[in-house]
Amino acid sequence: MGQAACSRDFLLLLTLLGALTGAGARRSEPRRAAVGMNVLFIVVDDLRTSLGCYGDKIVKSPNIDQLASRSVMFKNAYAQQAVCAPSRVSFLTGRRPTTTKLFDFNSYWRVHAGNFTTIPQYFKENGYVTMSIGKVFHPGISSNHSDDFPLSWSIPPYHPSSEKYENKKTCKGKDGALHANLVCPVDVLEVPEQTLPDIQSTAEAIKLLQIMKHQNSPFFLAVGYHKPHIPLRYPKEYLKLYPLENITLAPDPDIPVDLPPVAYNPWTDIRKREDVQALNVSFPYSPIPQDFQLLIRQSYFAAVSYVDTQVGQLLSALDDLHLTNNTIVAFISDHGWSLGEHGEWAKYSNFDVATRVPMMIYVPGMTADVHPDSRMFSFIDPLSYAPDQVPEGKSRKIVVELLSLFATLSELVGLEVPPKCPETSFDVQLCTASSSLAAYINVTDDEEKGFVESVAYSMYPRPSDTPQWNSDLPDLKDIRIMGHSMRTVDYRYTLWVGFDPNTFNSNLSDIHAGELYLLEVDPNQDHNVYNRTFSETLFMKILGLLRK
Repeated sequence: MGQAACSRDFLLLLTLLGALTGAGARRSEPRRAAVGMNVLFIVVDDLRTSLGCYGDKIVKSPNIDQLASRSVMFKNAYAQQAVCAPSRVSFLTGRRPTTTKLFDFNSYWRVHAGNFTTIPQYFKENGYVTMSIGKVFHPGISSNHSDDFPLSWSIPPYHPSSEKYENKKTCKGKDGALHANLVCPVDVLEVPEQTLPDIQSTAEAIKLLQIMKHQNSPFFLAVGYHKPHIPLRYPKEYLKLYPLENITLAPDPDIPVDLPPVAYNPWTDIRKREDVQALNVSFPYSPIPQDFQLLIRQSYFAAVSYVDTQVGQLLSALDDLHLTNNTIVAFISDHGWSLGEHGEWAKYSNFDVATRVPMMIYVPGMTADVHPDSRMFSFIDPLSYAPDQVPEGKSRKIVVELLSLFATLSELVGLEVPPKCPETSFDVQLCTASSSLAAYINVTDDEEKGFVESVAYSMYPRPSDTPQWNSDLPDLKDIRIMGHSMRTVDYRYTLWVGFDPNTFNSNLSDIHAGELYLLEVDPNQDHNVYNRTFSETLFMKILGLLRK
């Protein structure tokens, strides 16, 4: 099928599937948590679904797995753009990047797009004490150099003092000197301040929990962890969990033959690290040597176990303070990260490895029974953890978006759910672009099968049709092409089309490239069939969904 025909199909799909975005169950009244329930909102940076609870056989994540076993876990949750600032602003406002007009790091949505209400702002306006620790909003222009304080937060957001050393020369190389490396296991007692940002964030979060334990107001506490974001800087003892001989390459480490050049992520950010520069890898397509690929994967997994320790200590403190019976815990990542799949590293794409995220929500009395004398989250040290079968919690296969968090958390605590946004909502302060997921919590697997199939939308900008040095993070003024992608249970369909940075409009008739991956036969998305066929069966299936 030619590009013109595929263009018409895509336009029709966008029109028809608009009603499916965030579509959920046959709505029954979900059982709500008690009004005034606290919320602990944990956001991890660059964490893909490399967790035991998501079926990973290598990564040791016992504390997050324990949380998953007491939560409803969404197996197919997706970010709306695989880069930090746009993704965080999107799920914290409940709006898509097309509405926030944030595709890079260089604008503040309240000025640039609209004065949109955020999740913490909404909770604050409804009597909650709202607090931010670590990386929740992306620091800098995109959050007005204030993490959106005081609009979103009751007290000034906390940032660890050791954050300023993250990209400094603190990584000891084989030469004994300090470098700004990508792979950076450290002796914590030898780094500046003898601590790391995530360790400080956990300690500060526990202090705030201790204070809020004795307050009358409910709280919304957001804790943002830095790792496993690069540099892969973590306590070196976590390396012992991942002997290098047990690490394998990505299952598909080569660039797919049919991958359009515009879709390729040339991983320019890791090329800036001293240890990667020393490899002399030519731009853009030459692969990283295999022995170094293994080191990156090893350190990413070690950083995940380090973060798991922090999450475990935080949840254990919640238990110690007897807050687990009246605190909802939501755990997400802002997007994923490629570990050599498709010859790519970092995020910056529309592939599942970049857009798919862990997402789980613990609701006392709903996802797990609460008993006054029993612990819900006992700390498990990954360093001394004896691997066992990961306990099963409630899991849902339905495709969902991070956008749904605003409506979901509001409904679960008994607040009025913000209305769905109209088609154009720049002048609407309070609305969300996706529906609540609360109805999924108390349904059976058989009932879930009767739900309307949903669609997750993501997008990624490019400056040109071929990889450039700014392909991963183009400034708004340099964006010329936008990759619009739709993910269902069965397929991922992406069109790369012309984009005007002055009007923020995509020209769907100006097609630069297309991708179609049929996931039943190609789960890793290695075989682009866009130029060979656009499955009439698939198209008719989507039309059938709309008639349900």
